[in-house]
Amino acid sequence: MKFVVQEHHATHLHFDFRLEMVGVLKSWAIPKGPSMNPQDKRLAIMVEDHSLEHAAFEGIIPEGQYGSGSVVIWDSGAYALLNGSISAGRLEFILKDKKLIRRKA
Repeated sequence: MKFVVQEHHATHLHFDFRLEMVGVLKSWAIPKGPSMNPQDKRLAIMVEDHSLEHAAFEGIIPEGQYGSGSVVIWDSGAYALLNGSISAGRLEFILKDKKLIRRKA
C-alpha cells in the first residue's frame, strides 16, 4: 500500500499525509509537518478522502479554488499497517521510503 506526504503552501504552510486504503487516499493535514524524532507528537487533522491519482499531484492549485497554492511531493513510498483502524481512532504502521523510514538505532 502507498503513502504520500505533500508539502502544501496554501493559506498556511502545512503537510498533507495520505494513506492508500480501500481504494482512496485517507488524508490528514499536519500543521507542524512531519518529525524525524519518534518522541515528537504531531497534530493530524483528518480531512476528506482523495482519489488515488492525487498521490502523484505536484503543481499549483489556482487562486479561488479550495486549497489554492503550491503542492510538492515531500516523500512517498510504501507502508505496512501493523495494528488499529480509522474507526477505532488509532493506526500503527511502518513507512518505507527516503525520508520517513524506520531505522534501527
